[in-house]
Amino acid sequence: MNKVILMGRLTRDPEVRYSQGENATAIARYTLAVDRRFNRNNDDQTADFITCVAFGKSGEFAERYLHKGTKIAVTGRIQTGSYTNKDGVKVYTTEVVVEDQEFAESKNASGGNDGGYNNNYSNGGYAGGNAPAASGAGDGFMNIPDGIDEELPFN
Repeated sequence: MNKVILMGRLTRDPEVRYSQGENATAIARYTLAVDRRFNRNNDDQTADFITCVAFGKSGEFAERYLHKGTKIAVTGRIQTGSYTNKDGVKVYTTEVVVEDQEFAESKNASGGNDGGYNNNYSNGGYAGGNAPAASGAGDGFMNIPDGIDEELPFN
């Protein structure tokens, strides 16, 4: 069985290309920085950088919604390959072919630390600062004004 599950942050915006032909297919490539649970041999590297490739609708999703710093969960399969570069040296590759990808945190959770990019998500996804007021506890829920309890479908 060839199945991999990763959770990490994009190191940069996905690189998206489209295949040639009548039915052009999106091909998105991105690198995930996946934190290591523990450090071996006092190694300074605390993350692994894993190349992922998404095809079709998954590639289009990546192009539209994924950006540098976004934390996502990916499931897929490992694929290896090789090619000979322009210097005649054989280069071996390993990448994850994405079968499913989804956001691993809310827009609000990444709002305070946007990973070094600006995409109007820093205010909970509300551009222009029109975000609804959160309750005083900072739990991400809106306060419901008094007197509308009877309008709610769940009492």
